[in-house]
Amino acid sequence: AHLGWAAKELGLWISTPVFDGISEKEIKSLFEKTSLPKSGKVPLYDGITGELLDQEVTIGYIYIMKLYHLVDDKIHARSTGPYSLITQQPLGGKAQFGGQRFGEMEVWALEAYGAAFTLQELLTAKSDDVEGRAKIYEAIVKGELDFTPGLPESVNVLIRELQSLCLNVELEKEEEKEEILPWGIDVPQILKGDE
Repeated sequence: AHLGWAAKELGLWISTPVFDGISEKEIKSLFEKTSLPKSGKVPLYDGITGELLDQEVTIGYIYIMKLYHLVDDKIHARSTGPYSLITQQPLGGKAQFGGQRFGEMEVWALEAYGAAFTLQELLTAKSDDVEGRAKIYEAIVKGELDFTPGLPESVNVLIRELQSLCLNVELEKEEEKEEILPWGIDVPQILKGDE
């Protein structure tokens, strides 16, 4: 505050770090060049009665950083948009017209609610399953309700990374067998069109 007051009187602009900046001795030398009191304090009067208060107070000019956070600058929505060339996942951030991140904790929340098909859609077709995106679009155009997710591109990226470490990974299809959940219940079948 004292430095700001002296700089104002001298018509200077001063920029100094907060903790490792200008020394007290240098501030006092600036005060000597002005007609300001060396103590850096001035008398203060009561705003209502006009009486002089017992103690003088420290005053000065300080720089206040305004936090400029406005909703208009932050609000963002996306239906479709750009995807990363490597992972095929939606880009992040408003500036790149990116999508909302559905992270690990959000996945846990949906797992807790048992929302398996919502999770499947979010982590495949709405993320990096290129083939699945095309299949969903085709199903919507044809008016069908069938959707079989493909392999997310992130799996292919993982396989390529493992292959770069000389670890060969190949995915093989299992023979067709009747799908039964671990507790002996048939897997619900997805509806196909208006049958």
